[in-house]
Amino acid sequence: MWVRTRAVVASGVVLVVLAAVGIWIVARKVGGQLRLPLASRMCTVQADGRVSLDADQMANAATISAIGIQRKMPERAVVVALATAYQESGLRNLAGGDRDSVGLFQQRPSQGWGTPEQIRDPRYAAGKFYAGLKKVRGWEQMRITDAAQKVQRSAFPEAYQKWADESEVLTRALLGHATGAVACTVGRDPVMRGAAAADALTRGLSLDWGLAGTTAATDLTGLTVPAVDERRGWRYAHWLVSHAQDHGVKRVRFGDLEWTARGGTWNRTGDVAASGRVVAEVFAEA
Repeated sequence: MWVRTRAVVASGVVLVVLAAVGIWIVARKVGGQLRLPLASRMCTVQADGRVSLDADQMANAATISAIGIQRKMPERAVVVALATAYQESGLRNLAGGDRDSVGLFQQRPSQGWGTPEQIRDPRYAAGKFYAGLKKVRGWEQMRITDAAQKVQRSAFPEAYQKWADESEVLTRALLGHATGAVACTVGRDPVMRGAAAADALTRGLSLDWGLAGTTAATDLTGLTVPAVDERRGWRYAHWLVSHAQDHGVKRVRFGDLEWTARGGTWNRTGDVAASGRVVAEVFAEA
């Protein structure tokens, strides 16, 4: 009887495992293409602390940070913005939320933040948040959660503070205070390839950083970004890696360090690339 019971339990375990595998396959199958597990498209940020994000979260964090600098906001404003988006949406561009809340910051059209379509644009949403923060008198001296609350008017005013440490790590990395600090592993199915990817990267750099006219495509599979100093170079290099999955970035190089999608890490190349520029390569057309 005991042996028979063990056999029944073992059979049940097998069925559960098979069911889980089946669910995973269905969940990952998009448009007829089997996607790699989410864990294979993760990003690690290390800058006096460590943060792990998935590809979508990382891209959104990079854009929020860039928009803050483009708007000439202090770096602390970027920390506040990231902590706010962490709490409101988990750094995800949500289609909905509480009542009519939308997007990264869960802004509400009914409260004058914009149309749902506008708010779903991460750049627009980040810009509106920074504009609101700028109007808060003395926000620079406030705690992270108090500054965020002045803009958001949340029912949970203390909730933003728990994301302060993670947001400070992200800010240090994304604003170029750390070298080779953003490392992402990209799946085999980037959203874009070839000329479309290079064009999208050029446009993204222009919109996020205001680099219109200064980013030139080298050919159909790459581009270069001028960097007047090392700090700005790492800002752009980390932005490119952050957007690797959604823009098909295969390789990024700055100075004597190189990141590759295949390895997912930064490594020394043994020689120094041409100074004053970040070089990126995208996946070729399939």
